[in-house]
Amino acid sequence: MSLHRRRLLLSMAGALAARPFAAFAAGYPNHPVKLVVPFAAGGITDVLGRVWANGAAPELGTIVIENRGGAGSMIGATEVAHAVPDGYTLLVGNTSNQVLNPELMESRPFNAEEDLIAVAIFTAIPNVIVASPSLPAHDLKELAAYARKNPGKLSYGSAGVGTMTNLSGELFKKLAGDVNIVHVPYRGGAPVIADLMSGTLPIASLSIAAPLLALHKQGKIRILCVEANMRVAIAPDIPTAAESGFPDLVVEVFDGIFAPAGTPQAAIDKIAAASAVAMKNPIVLGTIEKVGGHPMSLSDPKAATEFVAAERKRWRPIIRELGIPKR
Repeated sequence: MSLHRRRLLLSMAGALAARPFAAFAAGYPNHPVKLVVPFAAGGITDVLGRVWANGAAPELGTIVIENRGGAGSMIGATEVAHAVPDGYTLLVGNTSNQVLNPELMESRPFNAEEDLIAVAIFTAIPNVIVASPSLPAHDLKELAAYARKNPGKLSYGSAGVGTMTNLSGELFKKLAGDVNIVHVPYRGGAPVIADLMSGTLPIASLSIAAPLLALHKQGKIRILCVEANMRVAIAPDIPTAAESGFPDLVVEVFDGIFAPAGTPQAAIDKIAAASAVAMKNPIVLGTIEKVGGHPMSLSDPKAATEFVAAERKRWRPIIRELGIPKR
């Protein structure tokens, strides 16, 4: 077969394959949409994914939640990246599977920049620096000063190596003047909090959460700052890192809606419009604020894509400079 004929046949095959998608997208959606949450049920991402789905349902119809946790959210993200790009399989993507893991994994199961489309970003959950009440530091400046006077005597706990909580702790150490604080990785945030309350662990870097704020109010732990550009609605008394003298300590985990690359534009536009509707729903906004997040109404795919690209550009050099080991 000649090269010309082979190219002609491939072109015809591509055109025929594209027709059903074009016709399909025109009536989109005409059956339930699956939203993959790449974490276990009951967690913050699951709660946010479900409330977004409820808010988007008036535009998209039935949205079925499927929890596909594991491998730091990469199992569920990989499933969506390899799904048929017809608009009926979506992902609650976040900083872990779109920014951190792709940079830290030696072997990546998909290309986050090429295999998924950012459709909308609907929230950002800030990190917090927490201290045991027994530690003589009541704000970030006092913590930095104490660490400098006591090199190697402090340790901080995180939810694991390569997590945003780990990066947050290392970034604070650098910004505080390369202070010597030992990192103690845990398997999740619950055991970190337990050791903080007992006084076994002096400092922790954690994602903000309602239970954490409740313990802070009870005096069982001390949240020193919120690592965001603004205070959170649920805890307006806690200062930001910038207010504490660390303007570059902005560490937040975003959540958004992603679709497989190649999804018809008509479907992408419909999903984005549904997200815009969801982000006007008081229940959606209230739930985001209740878990300590900031609502984000980036319901334009171009703006969402630019936001994710900016996060990748910001964190890549930091990850490399901090020397976080690949896995």
